[in-house]
Amino acid sequence: MKNSGTKLVIAGLALLVISCNNKAEKQQENNQDSLQTEIPDDKQPDNNSGTFDINSVPVSDKELGEFPFFSLPKGVEEQNKAIKRSFDMLFFPINGVMTPIEGKVWKSYIVVAEESEESWSLPYFLKSYDEAITSIGGVKIFDGKVASEELERVKEQATYFGEEGSLDYWNDPVRTYLIRRANGDDIYIQIAGNSASGQLQILQKAPLKQTITLLKSDQIQKDLKDKGKAVLHINFDTDKATLKADGKEAVAEIAKALTADKTMKIAINGYTDNTGDATHNLDLSKKRAKTVETELEKSGIDSKRLVSEGFGQSNPIAENNSEEGKAQNRRVELVKK
Repeated sequence: MKNSGTKLVIAGLALLVISCNNKAEKQQENNQDSLQTEIPDDKQPDNNSGTFDINSVPVSDKELGEFPFFSLPKGVEEQNKAIKRSFDMLFFPINGVMTPIEGKVWKSYIVVAEESEESWSLPYFLKSYDEAITSIGGVKIFDGKVASEELERVKEQATYFGEEGSLDYWNDPVRTYLIRRANGDDIYIQIAGNSASGQLQILQKAPLKQTITLLKSDQIQKDLKDKGKAVLHINFDTDKATLKADGKEAVAEIAKALTADKTMKIAINGYTDNTGDATHNLDLSKKRAKTVETELEKSGIDSKRLVSEGFGQSNPIAENNSEEGKAQNRRVELVKK
């Protein structure tokens, strides 16, 4: 009987332990579930799935004031003079893809103000802009790190990397915001930072206001006579040696100038900007110069008066770190012989 009683006691204790363990496991599951439901879905942006649809972003009709729209948070300042350009191209990470966007640009490094008694706080910097941007209808469309292979893909085109206000994509997570406007002048903002400073870039979409005008034949003739050289910005199809319609008009003006002075001989020198591979750019510049030479011959200019050569991205006449500068460097120079 003693053995039978002992066995009953042991069995009862075993059931009690199993019951307690089940309750503990159930309680742990409930705690985990309650913790998970406390994280709002809108705080977990899906950076890399699907295709970004700008139409999914609501239009903001808030009054914004003058570009770049935002003051700096209290206690911080620009480390150096901010870069401001009326037209440029910047890459913004959208769904993890570095996407080129053109327009008006402002960018700067941000540090603690000299007169401030406080140290740099990255959370303060990021949260200040997050609240300011979302309060006027801005939406965060990316939050995370950009893949290194994606940075490798665009680095040759992103010639501005490393200048004032550049983001350290290789080491720091980036937040990208979009303020969508009814007129299409959408505003893109990207912000990042580290334990010592922050970086801020603001771009408002805008078309290039063309400042290059077509040189007429009399001006070409005058430049060749007075300077020995005439610089023309002849429009070709992108990455090709075929002339656009206004490019053909420019060549027609060269033909008029050479017809007016039948003794003049010229060299036609082609140049590109520094976008892409240098070897490809050299070949492209040669082909474009040859296209101009061929078109002039079709216009009746004696081939003995013409010679063409390409020099690729060498000898730039402007900085290649902005779209305006690149447009200046994509040119054809006529040199009197």
